[in-house]
Amino acid sequence: MNSCSEKNQETCKKFQLIDGVLQFSQVIIISLLSLLLPVAFLLLARITTAQYLISVAVFQQTEDFSVLASFFFSSHARWLQYGLVGVITCLAFVNILDGNLVQMWQSSDNVSIRRSCVYHVSCWIFLCAFQVLVCFGLEGSIYSGIDASGFGLENDWLRRVVVFLGLHETMRFCSKMVVKPVVDDTLFGHVREERWVEKAALAFSFGMFWWWRLRDEVEALVVLVEVKRMLEVGIGIGDFFGWSLYYLVVAIGVARVGKSLLWIGGVVWQCGVEVNKLNNSYICDIDETV
Repeated sequence: MNSCSEKNQETCKKFQLIDGVLQFSQVIIISLLSLLLPVAFLLLARITTAQYLISVAVFQQTEDFSVLASFFFSSHARWLQYGLVGVITCLAFVNILDGNLVQMWQSSDNVSIRRSCVYHVSCWIFLCAFQVLVCFGLEGSIYSGIDASGFGLENDWLRRVVVFLGLHETMRFCSKMVVKPVVDDTLFGHVREERWVEKAALAFSFGMFWWWRLRDEVEALVVLVEVKRMLEVGIGIGDFFGWSLYYLVVAIGVARVGKSLLWIGGVVWQCGVEVNKLNNSYICDIDETV
């Protein structure tokens, strides 16, 4: 009996160790894969910068580019990138207004097993395609020497805060809808509830990436369109699409701020109601004693 109990304890310790390693790996993998969306916005800003430099004859696209640089300037890859980022951003905007899109898709009561499998396979395909496009495109931009950090609006801190909140909300939506189902299904065989550790790691990783690179380059999506308009240079469809994505992220950030203010106002109002109830009950008690 003692040997059996010792074996059970050892087995339980092994399972706990394995589960702890899997949970730690889950947090790291979800944080890294969720950063694909902010990196995609960085890549779109560099694509817009490259198109602007080509249009004003500052930068020339030569034929002896490497495969990575050719992939960066490829119109097919660029439009596929716009499409994937646009789908996620539009769905995040709908979710911030409605608030039930994530719960509807993650609900196990309303989704059959076959439909759930199709959804997981779709997430796998989406995530793999997104990762290939972002990684090869970013490497191509690095090889080409394209940098969009010189086109930011440093004095417009309010818009930067709103864009930061909007991108963070969009990244969280992408993490819940695409990244987390894939990672959880791979590691545990089913989707787990989101923990505060995952939220903290996601916020920390995005904050570091924003401070390190994204805050200085993402504004090229909107600044260069204005520069092209002033210089009377032709504005392409890609420029307009990047400009639209930027202001859609701004709208998501404004909606996030508005919902937060409404929540704070509701909490303050509820506290005021509770205080009034306590004061009224205290006055009634005094009247009864008198």
